[in-house]
Amino acid sequence: MLYNVDVNKMNRLMEENKDVKQIISQLLENHHTTVSTIAHEIRNPLTLVSSALQMIQAQHPEVLEFSHWSQTLEDVEFMRQLLEELSTYNNGNTLHYSVFSIGQFLKNIAISFAISLDEEESDIEFSSRVPDNLGDFTGDKVKLEEVLLNLLRNAKDAVAGEGTIRLYAERKRKSLDIHVQDNGCGIPKEHLESIFEPFQTYKEDGTGLGLSISKRIIEAHGGTLSVASKEGDGATFTIRLPI
Repeated sequence: MLYNVDVNKMNRLMEENKDVKQIISQLLENHHTTVSTIAHEIRNPLTLVSSALQMIQAQHPEVLEFSHWSQTLEDVEFMRQLLEELSTYNNGNTLHYSVFSIGQFLKNIAISFAISLDEEESDIEFSSRVPDNLGDFTGDKVKLEEVLLNLLRNAKDAVAGEGTIRLYAERKRKSLDIHVQDNGCGIPKEHLESIFEPFQTYKEDGTGLGLSISKRIIEAHGGTLSVASKEGDGATFTIRLPI
């Protein structure tokens, strides 16, 4: 797994030497292909295992009483999710561009998230503020949606079913800033430096790839993803995209 510090070092080397750039580019391409192939080859039989277990449960409901049956299903699902997110992380910098209204895009996400909270009969108070003058944006709409929904889901986990979440955006002279803010548990100071690193998770059922994927996607757009937080005092994640 390549960490941000590794990528930064490689970028500097590629800027300094064209021959090195060609070699590193080929190595990175081979690395991405290998990771994708491994994830794909493991995910396929794992999906078959998951389906077989579900079929056994449907035909023999008594297995629900077996020791460790539920835990086995959860473990298989966790592995499937991990492989899915590993594949997404690996391809996070491959973008499919389109031009779209960023304002309408953000409003649609806000509506979808609000509906999901209503369906869960959640006590979370969610609000959004999206100005009408944000204009069009050129980027990967699907992957940007993935980033925002991931940040909103993390905010929901942070407030633990009761609190406030805000989604708001602002257009500046050279950037579009999108903020996801919550008043939840916050992030301890010692975790802030590593929170975007792959496989760094502080949630019981987390894979540690969600924020890494998000950061990788935003950086592929030429932007930044940052966080401001204090333990016990909520968190604000900020996406800054160049315009």
